[in-house]
Amino acid sequence: MNFEELAKSEVRSQPVYEPGKPIEAVARELGLDPDSIIKLASNENPLGASPLAVAAAHQALDQAELYPDGGCFALRAKLAEKWGLAPAQFVLGNGSNEIIELLGHVFLKPGDEVVMGNPAFVVYKLVTLLFGAKAVEIPLVNHRHDLDALAAAVTPRTRLVFVPSPNNPTGTANTQAELLAFARRMPDHVITVFDEAYAEYLESIPDMRPLISEGLKVICLRTFSKIYGLAAMRVGYGYASVELANLLNRVRQPFNVNAIAQAAAVAALDDNEFVKRCRTENLSGMRQLATGFTELGLEHVPSVGNFILVRVGEGQKIFAELQQLGIIVRPMRAYGMPEWLRVTVGTIDQNKRLLASLETLITQS
Repeated sequence: MNFEELAKSEVRSQPVYEPGKPIEAVARELGLDPDSIIKLASNENPLGASPLAVAAAHQALDQAELYPDGGCFALRAKLAEKWGLAPAQFVLGNGSNEIIELLGHVFLKPGDEVVMGNPAFVVYKLVTLLFGAKAVEIPLVNHRHDLDALAAAVTPRTRLVFVPSPNNPTGTANTQAELLAFARRMPDHVITVFDEAYAEYLESIPDMRPLISEGLKVICLRTFSKIYGLAAMRVGYGYASVELANLLNRVRQPFNVNAIAQAAAVAALDDNEFVKRCRTENLSGMRQLATGFTELGLEHVPSVGNFILVRVGEGQKIFAELQQLGIIVRPMRAYGMPEWLRVTVGTIDQNKRLLASLETLITQS
């Protein structure tokens, strides 16, 4: 027997996640100068990382020979202070992606169902399939989650419902009132997972903590990869009831969050000025891109994240042509949107370059 035959059926049929191409890979493939390439594909922070976080990471490197704190004591204490919750209500992950996987480890088995929007973050579906459960995908309405339809899709077999707000890849969000009402409708056997990876970019951030206080089965996910600019560190967290956090921590690997990332994340939580500046710059860049797309006659989805969907026609073709020009964006074919690209909001100059390049390509076609 070969390895394929020995592997679990869920693994043999598992789709593979396709990340945005790194700058170095595009430079090698196309013979470009890496310094000439701009990456607007993975919703990274164009302003870089929190300076306080970078300084703390450098300091932590002085003890790189030591294992990290397996319980993330300092980071959980800092998060508890920030959120007004108990340290025991937090679970830390190697990015919030890992916490999605931990939910699968604890709650999913073959025959279970997981309800999610479509399109939404593909990892929800990947984790569902990995544990032999069924992904129940509900189409968005006007690129926005239809919470009534999500609720209607819940059955006795449903274990998890994913509700990202803002949603990736559409950049749309639901209101706090809508989200609270949705969670309160869920039956007792369902866990509502609010993915808040891009919440810090919102002008008015929903507060889901009342649901936890009410004893409802919810967990909220956050990441340091986006507005804090720590994507390379891979650190995220979930906050929930003590009972739920304890269950997730049982299946979490020891030392899953490295010491450098922990130190950076603790410091980043104090960098309020950096977060404020990133939010302001992002709003300005979003207006710049939206205006530019409108002037080019390109349909786009109004977004409240740090990225925007734009309809360019032959998405894969324009994606490839932009790469030739040293601009990396994200084609949406894998999300069932072959005419669309997802563009991360960049700096003013990066946005200008993208818009000028799109104008040239559209004129030529």
